[in-house]
Amino acid sequence: MDINLLKKLIKMVEQSEIAEFAVQEGDLKVKISKNSRGSAHVNLPPSFDYQQAIVLAQAAQKQSNEVSPPPAKEVKSNLHEIKSPIVGTFYRAPAPDADPYVQVGDIVSMGNVLCIVEAMKLMNEIESDVSGKIVKILVENATPVEYNQPLFLIETV
Repeated sequence: MDINLLKKLIKMVEQSEIAEFAVQEGDLKVKISKNSRGSAHVNLPPSFDYQQAIVLAQAAQKQSNEVSPPPAKEVKSNLHEIKSPIVGTFYRAPAPDADPYVQVGDIVSMGNVLCIVEAMKLMNEIESDVSGKIVKILVENATPVEYNQPLFLIETV
């Protein structure tokens, strides 16, 4: 298992509301769990490469030593969040080889399709409920999203 993949998984668990996550690749099983303070812990089997474990431990120690300030709230009152109405996988385009529905800076009208959230093999088009300018896309393409998770910030006009 790639060390960068493990780091991404740890970060995803820390930033989400998921309390515990387990994945198995071949005979390697990794379990990531979060304590009440929000930092993640990784349980690795004894067969895991020692050098990779040291790198992971150092990264976890560095993250726990860094005190990050609370995220700054947007001051603009004309910013509107488009939230996911369902749990699923976020896609910016209708197909892997197609252009994304919207980009940062695009002007959208009420009813414009912004993305797709796939749930149980059903592609659900997410439409804008306001008119305005796309200020920020808050989710990476092809990543899981939770119910009511913000997907886009739109500056209303």
